[in-house]
Amino acid sequence: MATPTNTQFAVAIHVLTYLAGADVTGPVSSDELASSVNASPVYVRRVLTPLRESGILASRPGAHGGWELTRAARSITLAEVWRLVQGDDPVLGLHGPNPLCRTGTGVQRALVAIDREVASAVEMQLSRTSVADVLRSGEFLGEPSPLNDDKPLSRR
Repeated sequence: MATPTNTQFAVAIHVLTYLAGADVTGPVSSDELASSVNASPVYVRRVLTPLRESGILASRPGAHGGWELTRAARSITLAEVWRLVQGDDPVLGLHGPNPLCRTGTGVQRALVAIDREVASAVEMQLSRTSVADVLRSGEFLGEPSPLNDDKPLSRR
C-alpha cells in the first residue's frame, strides 16, 4: 500500500484508540505513544496539539505526566479528528502551477472543485464512526476489544 503524504490523521486515531483502551489508566507518556505509532515523540506531540487545544485530550508535563482522553471515546467522531488535523489542507495534494500556464490554472480550478467534493464525502463517511467504534472493530490479538467507556476520564 502506498504511504500517504500526511499521516497525522492515522496517528491521531491510533493514539486516541490506544488511550481509549481499558488497560490504560492515567496519563500515557509521549514516548509510549510514539513507540506504539512508530514515530518520534516530537511528531506525536505535534499531531496531538490540536486535539488538546480542542479539549479532546489533556496533557500534563513531568515524570508522571502524559496524555489522557477528556471525553468518552464514543463521543469523538473520526470527522472531528479529521477536521482538527487536516484543517483546510487539500485531500488530493494540490500544487501551485505556473500562473501563466493556462493548462495549469485550468487543471487547478477543476481539481480544487473536485477536492471540495472529496473532502465533503470523506467527512460525511468519517462522521459515522467514533473512536469507540474503531476500538471495537479492531482485532486485538484475537481478544475482545478492550474498550471500557466507563473508565474515569481526565477532568482537566
